[in-house]
Amino acid sequence: MSAWHPQWIGLPLGPSSHSDPSVLKRHRIYKMDRLMERGFPFSRRLRGHASCVNSLAFSNGDGRWLASGGDDPHILLWDFHQDDLHTPSRMFHGHTANVFAVAFSATNQHLYTGDTDNAIIRYDLGIESAPPGPQKSHAPDAVFRQHEDSIRAISCHPEQDDIFMSAGEDGRIIMHDARADSRLTRAQGTLQHDAEFTGLQFHPTMHNIFVTSDSRGQVCLRDTRIAFGPLCRRRQNGIVQTYVTTITKPSFPWLCNPEVSSVTFDSTGTKLAATMMHYLPTIYSVTDPYPIAVCSGEALSTGPLEHSAERTYSNGCTIKHGSFGGPGMGNDHLYCAGSDDFRAYVWRIPDPMALVDRRESHDASIWTNSGNSETVGYRAPKSGTCYVPYQLNAPLCRITGHQSIVNTALMHPHYPYIITSGIERDIILHSSTPTSPSAVNLPLTPTEVRSLPPSTVERRRLVLHAMGLIGGQSNDTDDNDDSRAIALFDEILRQEGSADVFTIRRCNETLEEEHDSDDASEETTVV
Repeated sequence: MSAWHPQWIGLPLGPSSHSDPSVLKRHRIYKMDRLMERGFPFSRRLRGHASCVNSLAFSNGDGRWLASGGDDPHILLWDFHQDDLHTPSRMFHGHTANVFAVAFSATNQHLYTGDTDNAIIRYDLGIESAPPGPQKSHAPDAVFRQHEDSIRAISCHPEQDDIFMSAGEDGRIIMHDARADSRLTRAQGTLQHDAEFTGLQFHPTMHNIFVTSDSRGQVCLRDTRIAFGPLCRRRQNGIVQTYVTTITKPSFPWLCNPEVSSVTFDSTGTKLAATMMHYLPTIYSVTDPYPIAVCSGEALSTGPLEHSAERTYSNGCTIKHGSFGGPGMGNDHLYCAGSDDFRAYVWRIPDPMALVDRRESHDASIWTNSGNSETVGYRAPKSGTCYVPYQLNAPLCRITGHQSIVNTALMHPHYPYIITSGIERDIILHSSTPTSPSAVNLPLTPTEVRSLPPSTVERRRLVLHAMGLIGGQSNDTDDNDDSRAIALFDEILRQEGSADVFTIRRCNETLEEEHDSDDASEETTVV
C-alpha cells in the first residue's frame, strides 16, 4: 500500500515543533477540514458487478476492505490497501436474489449478507490465507433462514464476532448468537413487530442499545436486555426512546408520517440520521426525541442554485443509505446521502448543541397562523408543541459521476473517500485528491448531470426489456451496459418521483392512536 503522504493534505513533514499531542491533533483536523472544503472532485469507476449495487460496507478498524452486494447477486470484496485499486480481490457466491444488506463482524472474521429471498449468508473471510483475485468464487460458511420476508438490514455486535442482528420485512428483528454456549432460543431471540422493519444498527459504544426504523415511519432506540429473552424480562418491545418523525405544516391540518427507509448512527453514537422517503434526511441527537436538523439541497455552498428549475436532492423511488464521516478529524461532522437527481450530497453537521439552540418551537394551537405556510415542523400526535429543526440547505458539496439514481453513499473511516453506488453496475470511488493511498492519477469527475428525459417509444421498449416483458435485442443496448436499468428507473421517476409526502402519507386515526402509546417513552433517558 502506498504511504498516505502528509504533504497531500498540507501537513508538515518530519519532526514537529509541537510536542503536545492535542496541538498536533487540532492541526491535523484543521488541515483535513480545509481539504474537505474542496469536496470530492476526483473519481474512478470500480467495475466488477453486472447489475445494480444496493449495499456497501467498510470493514472495521482501518477500513481496508469494502464489501459490495447487489442484483448479480454476487458479493465482492475490494482491497483499499492496494496501490491503485481497480478490481475486486474476492468474489463470494450463494445468494439467489438481490442483496440489500452487508456487514462485517467485529474483528472482520465473518461477512454477513442478506437478500430478498429471506436468506442471510455468513462467509468466513480468511482473507490473509486465501489467494488473491476474483477468479475463484468462495462458498458460504453458513446460511440462516429464520426470516419469512426480505432482509433489509444486518448489524454485527461491536465486540462479538458470532453475534449479529437482522431486520426483515416480515416485521422481525432477530438476534443471532452462534456461540457454542448460547442459551438463546429462536423465540427468545425474536422481536416481532406489526410493521416492516427497514433499518437496524447496534449503538457503537453502548452494546445493549440499538436503533430501528420501520415502514410506518417510526424510529426507536431499543435495549436488548428488555427486547429479547424470556417474556418475563421483556418490556415495551425494548423501546427506551421514540423519535418524533411525524411532520406537519401550517397549510396542512393533519400530520403525515414519511416512511423511513434506513437509519444510521455516527461513530460516537451521539447523532443518528433517518433517511425519509419523499422527504429530507433528518438528523437527531440520540438523547433528544425531536430532530435538530434536516438536510436539503436548496442552495449551493457558494450561493443560490443557478437555475430555479434545477433538480436537487430528492428521495422517492429507491431504498437509500447515507453515512456519517469525517476522516481523521476525531468526530463525524459530515453526512452524505444519495439522491434521485443522480447526485450524492455532503453536508457539514454543526455541533448538536448549536443546532438545538437554532431549533424553533411553536405552540401547536397557533401553528397554522405562524410564519411561512410551507414551513415543515415535527410534532408528536396529541402534542402541544411543534418543533422546526434547523435546515442545512447548502450542502458542502454535490458529487456527480452517476447516470442514474444514487442509492448508497459511504464515507471511508480514515481516507478522504466517498464511495457511491446505485442503479448502475459500477461503484464510484470519489476522492478529495487526484493521488491517494489506494488510487493514483484520478481524473476530475464531469460536473454535468444527465437530465431526466421525456418518454419515447425506444425508451419504453428499454423499460419493457428491463422488466422482462419482451425479448430480443434493443437497438441501443447490449448486456454489458446499464441502458435498460436506467430507462426503467427513469420511468419510475417520471411516475413517482414528484409525489407529495403530505398527500401520500397522511396519518390516519389508527396510526395516531398507536403513536399515543409511544408518547410516554419520548422523554425516556438512556441509562
